[in-house]
Amino acid sequence: MSDTPGPGDQGEPKNPFEGTPFEQFLGQFLGQGSGQGASGMPDLSGLLSQVQAMMQPFDGPVNWQLATDLARRTVAAEPDPSPDSSQVNAVADAVRLADLWLDEATDFASGVTSTAAWSRAEWIESTREVWQRLVEPVAEHVVAAMGKALPAEAAAMAGPFLGMLNQMGGAMFGSQIGTAIGGLASEVLTASDIGLPLGPTGRAALVPTNIAAFAEGLDVSRDDVTLYLALREAAHQRLFAQVPWLREHLLTAVADYGRGITIDTAGIEEQMRNLDPSNMEEIQSALEGGLFAPSKSPAQEAALQRLETTLALVEGWVDEVVGQATATRMPSAGKLHEAVRRRRAAGGPAEETFAALVGLELRPRRLRDASTLWGSLRARQGVEARDAVWLHPDLLPTAEDLDDPLGFREGLDMPSEEMSQEEFDAALQQLLDGPSDAAPGDDEGTGE
Repeated sequence: MSDTPGPGDQGEPKNPFEGTPFEQFLGQFLGQGSGQGASGMPDLSGLLSQVQAMMQPFDGPVNWQLATDLARRTVAAEPDPSPDSSQVNAVADAVRLADLWLDEATDFASGVTSTAAWSRAEWIESTREVWQRLVEPVAEHVVAAMGKALPAEAAAMAGPFLGMLNQMGGAMFGSQIGTAIGGLASEVLTASDIGLPLGPTGRAALVPTNIAAFAEGLDVSRDDVTLYLALREAAHQRLFAQVPWLREHLLTAVADYGRGITIDTAGIEEQMRNLDPSNMEEIQSALEGGLFAPSKSPAQEAALQRLETTLALVEGWVDEVVGQATATRMPSAGKLHEAVRRRRAAGGPAEETFAALVGLELRPRRLRDASTLWGSLRARQGVEARDAVWLHPDLLPTAEDLDDPLGFREGLDMPSEEMSQEEFDAALQQLLDGPSDAAPGDDEGTGE
C-alpha cells in the first residue's frame, strides 16, 4: 500500500480515522489491523453488528444497568446476607439511643424519619440514584470527547456509527463505575459514611456485615461499635435535615465540578492505540488505571478545593458533635474515633472511589482541622453560635480558615454561657455581617 496522501492529494481516498484514537482501536476491534482494503477504511457495517451484539441499548451517558450488575457481582463474590430481624432491630435501637444523646450536643433537631439495616447489595441499590447525579456530568464529557476526537470528515462519514460509539463509551464508563461502587459497597459502614447524602432523605442506615469486619480487632464490644456508628449516621442526618441548602449544595457542587472538567483526548488516543479490544482483562485494567482520567484546569482545582473543604466541614462537625455526645457516656468512644480516623488516613473507600470517578479526593488532614475548628468555636462561643455558621454557605469556614482552625472568628468571640434570645440574635447578625472595621458601637460600620 502506498503512503496515505495528505489533504488535497488526488491519490487514494484518505482514511478519515487516521490520527484519531479510533484508527487502530477500530481496526483491532475488527481484527484487520489499521483498516480494510486499499483505502484503509474500517468496515463500519461489520463493526456496528459486532457492537450491537455485545451491548444492549441504554439511555444517558452511562450504562447504569451494566454498572449495577458489575457492582452487585463484585459484592456477591463474598457472602452478603440480608440483615435478619435481630440486626434490623439492633440498628433501630442504636439510632434511637443515638438521637437521644445528640439532643444534648446540638440544637439541631433529629433528621431521622426511618432506619434500615442494609446488605451490601441493598446499599448499591439504595444509593444508585445519587451516584447517577454525581458521576453523569463527568461521564457526559468523557463520552462526548470520544466523538469530538473525530475529524469532521470522519464524523460525516461515520453517520449512525457515532451513536454506537457513544454506547461503547457509556459501557466502558459503566464498567469503571460499577467496579468502583462495588468495591466501596464492600467497605462502607453507613449511608453517610463518605460525607455525602447518598441514601434516601431521612433514612439512617447501617451495613451490619461491613460493621462486623470493621469491629474485628478493635477490642470494643459490637454494641458499642454499632452505637458509635449510629451516632455518626444520626448526626449526618441532623445536619442535612436542619441545613436545608446543604444537600443540594454538595450534590450540585460535585455536578458543576464534573461539568467543567476537560478531557485529555491525546492521552486517550495514546492508550487506545495499544489497547486490544478482544482482551477484556486488558480493557478492565486500562479503565481502572484511569484510561478516561479527566484533567483539571486551575479553575477546576479551585472548585475542587472548595468542595473538599465543605466535605471536611461536614465530617468535622460530625466528629465534634459525636465527641460531645459520648464524652461522659461511652468510654470506648475515643478508641472508636481514632479507628475511624485511621480508616480515613489509610486511603479509605471514599477517597479511592471519588478519585476514580470524578477526580475528587478527600483529605484526612482537612477533616482533623475541621473538627478542631468546630470544637474551638463551641468552646469560645457556645453550641448555638457553632451551629449558626451553617445558616448560609457564605458563613462557612474556608480552606484558609482550616489552616488556622483555632483562630476562626477569633475577633467575634462571645460568652459561652447561656445567652438570651436577644443576645443570640445580635451575635448571629454579627456572624452574618462579618468582621467590621468600624469602631465599637458604630452601626454604620456594618453593611447588609
